[in-house]
Amino acid sequence: MKTFWFLVTTIYCALICPALYLKNCLVVALDNGVALTPPMGWMSWLRFECNIRCDIDLDNCISERLYKRIADRMVKDGYLAAGYQYVAIDDCWMSRTRLPNGTLQPDPQRFPSGIKALADYMHLRGLKLGIYLNIGNLTCAGYPGSKNFFDVDARTLADWGIDFVKMDGCNANPADYENDFVAFGNSLISTGRPIVYYCEWPMYARYYGQQVDYSLIAQHCNMFRALTDIYYIYHSIESMIDYISQNPYNMSTYARPGAFNDADALAIGNFGLSESQERMQLGMWAVMSLPLFMSNDLRDIRRSSRTLLQNRHVIAINQDPLGIQGTPIAQYVSVSVWMKRILPLGSSAIAFFNQGRSGGPQVVVFSLSNLPGIDPTATYDVTEVFDDEFLGRFKASQTIRVSVDPMGIYLIKALPAPTT
Repeated sequence: MKTFWFLVTTIYCALICPALYLKNCLVVALDNGVALTPPMGWMSWLRFECNIRCDIDLDNCISERLYKRIADRMVKDGYLAAGYQYVAIDDCWMSRTRLPNGTLQPDPQRFPSGIKALADYMHLRGLKLGIYLNIGNLTCAGYPGSKNFFDVDARTLADWGIDFVKMDGCNANPADYENDFVAFGNSLISTGRPIVYYCEWPMYARYYGQQVDYSLIAQHCNMFRALTDIYYIYHSIESMIDYISQNPYNMSTYARPGAFNDADALAIGNFGLSESQERMQLGMWAVMSLPLFMSNDLRDIRRSSRTLLQNRHVIAINQDPLGIQGTPIAQYVSVSVWMKRILPLGSSAIAFFNQGRSGGPQVVVFSLSNLPGIDPTATYDVTEVFDDEFLGRFKASQTIRVSVDPMGIYLIKALPAPTT
């Protein structure tokens, strides 16, 4: 495994990283062989939170019944085929107490079959099961935390067949974050089971005024939350993008196969966002190489949202094997321009995000030659990504015109044209 990661890192640095970032590029991601592209799946928290009232809301409470029904929709309705493979349980799945031997146990009324049986259910359908733990003494909702039980809990997850774990940071001593998040990651590796390790470490470190060491975090976590939880409203999503655009702690340079920044779930298919705003979130998450975790009710979702979430052209930008995080490169009035380098080498995905909140569409006229990394002597095939519409073959010096709706996105990709 270490030989594999050495080869991945060497190739990445040689072909992709500019000299300015060579030191950061040499940081190797967590040595567990998973999350080589941003993980994709479904997570319960944003939509179902800590609803444990199965007595009055059986279809929507945190239970094995809910996760099985979501899994069935993921398979039947095409989400698994589109790349969404993880079904992730969040807080409130546990019993209030551990077993006498210290092992975690699920709530017996809501998960009567146990977690291993639920994992088997997922695996039989080609899906993977994720679960939630907390680094402190209690979870955010007051269930047993993993402090002082790292080896026990890691072994338990492996024995159950868990494929993904979200480690939260509530009810913990901030001074222990570095040691404890690293220690639990080592406990996971010691089990021998490849488990995606999702850390909320940077979010909590920032909250408590600590310096966020992304070099260290990227070595020990596969996903790492940048900021607070996301909500159904446009402002919440825009705030996430604004924060990442500032590139705090040089965070973008540490994104790579096996290590990705995270800005929480896709709010698509819920309440509060227009179709245009839903497109914007998916497109921006794709360009920023963020994990794509839905958090909605797949049993009751708008057709337009379902179609958007399964857009293979946008997903391909997100899942590009280089794993480079796109960054803002220009500003045209209210439109920020983001660029992500993708394969084949010399190609780019370019997002135009209009943060205007009034008026009509913003027209942007630009030439590729003004963008970084573009060969000014080359010719490019340019395609609008969402609808896979070929816009034409352009010399780098030619002007291109795009129109971007307020609070919307226009996403293109530019590939070097074949030489004749």
